[in-house]
Amino acid sequence: MSSTHWPLPADGAGSVVDERAPAAPRFRVRGTRILLPLLSVVVFVALWQLAASSGLWNETFVPHPMAVWRAAVDLSTTHDGVRGYQDYLLWEHLYMTLRRVLAGIVIGVTAGVALGVAMGTIGWLRSILEPWLTFLRTLPPLAYFFLLVIWLGIDEAPKISLLALAALPAAAIATTTAVMAAPVTLIEAARALGASRAQVIRDVIVPAALPETFTGIRLAVGMAYSSVVAAELFNGMPGIGGVVKDASNYNNTPVVLVGIATIGISGLVIDGLLRAVERRAVPWRGKL
Repeated sequence: MSSTHWPLPADGAGSVVDERAPAAPRFRVRGTRILLPLLSVVVFVALWQLAASSGLWNETFVPHPMAVWRAAVDLSTTHDGVRGYQDYLLWEHLYMTLRRVLAGIVIGVTAGVALGVAMGTIGWLRSILEPWLTFLRTLPPLAYFFLLVIWLGIDEAPKISLLALAALPAAAIATTTAVMAAPVTLIEAARALGASRAQVIRDVIVPAALPETFTGIRLAVGMAYSSVVAAELFNGMPGIGGVVKDASNYNNTPVVLVGIATIGISGLVIDGLLRAVERRAVPWRGKL
């Protein structure tokens, strides 16, 4: 008698994982997923060191990794009577940037998801708003940041508004697409059982749209993060974008690279947290 062998689900790295497999192989798989990114970092730093030591470029443009490390230490400590950068430590700059980003993301994502649900369920509203969202999505942040400064001044309002406007289109468009792709059979079944329009949206459409909505939220966070330096062009101290902008004025490449690395690493951490929230909020993703 022949037995049927069903395909096993793949993990995030694309490899097949058998839940019945012993702990040792699974541990090796997890170890590989950790070691490979670390190895790529080591290789990158080694190539960077070779490029800096080759003498082909001036150290102002391609500093040595140790010079960047020393800049990171200087930004994080008080040395020779100087406290960090512009009298703020690195974590204080990062805190102010994250606070602005969080405020912008909360406003932009909340408005975007609400608009997406409305546009996905109301055809005429989608016809009106979709061109405007596409128009906004294609604009680079600097194109309208100066207008926000004219309207709102140089305090926190234009920075948060810019980040919110950067996040809103991605969240809205992804949610609209997800809502429109909700299974028609489930919607009709809910209506046949007497569900009202609000109940259909709450119990059928929103759960079906959540996986793609989370993808849109992650994209929205990335769009907001990519706009940080632009948002902190004016009065950006303290703030990582302000550090990058100010250091670039003096060709202080090590500090610029520290700022870029700080934005990138914190972005990776935030994306990892979003992935964890997604796994808990949408456990059925990929299983339907």
